[in-house]
Amino acid sequence: MKRLFILLLVSSLVSPLFSQTVLVKKYSERDKGDQVEGFQTDLEGKKDDVANAWVKYLKETGKLKQNNSPMTLTEPAIGGTIYTTGIIYADSKEKNEHVNVWVGIKEAEWSVNDFGILNRELEQLVYRFGVKFYRDKIQLQIDEAQRAFDAVEKQQQRTLNQNKDLSNKLVNNEEQKVNLEKSLEVNKLDHAVLLQKLEENRLSQDSLAIVNTQIKKVIELHKERQRKVN
Repeated sequence: MKRLFILLLVSSLVSPLFSQTVLVKKYSERDKGDQVEGFQTDLEGKKDDVANAWVKYLKETGKLKQNNSPMTLTEPAIGGTIYTTGIIYADSKEKNEHVNVWVGIKEAEWSVNDFGILNRELEQLVYRFGVKFYRDKIQLQIDEAQRAFDAVEKQQQRTLNQNKDLSNKLVNNEEQKVNLEKSLEVNKLDHAVLLQKLEENRLSQDSLAIVNTQIKKVIELHKERQRKVN
């Protein structure tokens, strides 16, 4: 049963092992009449897991407001520069079997120079997030596998200790068996000797009883002779 459990555990850990690549594409949509230009990527994972990771990542980049749809990011620190003006838009949504995350800006809200720089930096921002998400996800699998490895090692050590204990008990049992067999042989011999002595004692008792009877007869004869004296 333990071996079956370990095999099933290992199978569950190795089954999802495959390489994952982050593919970033351009993104465009209209928001309140203005065009939002940016980048997007589709990630494999649960919607809540991706969305929470995306929010956490954006919060590390700037001031994020989540009560809007899409979310807005102000005072972002991107590419070593802190931008005090302009807004970055971002969101996540389910897309077929994947979760789509995107980030973009409106050209009218940025200077020409900043818009061009950010357009390139946002592509890297999305790419770095995708890589981080997959690496963090794999790290969780590594941690899970490590816990399983530690559990198996612990069970293996426990099994080795049990095997050592059982081996010692077997040696002791075999020694006890040998001693008991010797004791049994001695017991058999003692039993035979006792039977022999018992028989000899019985024969001796029979002989003494016969002698005793003869002596009684002699006594009676002597008494009879004694009575006849006059």
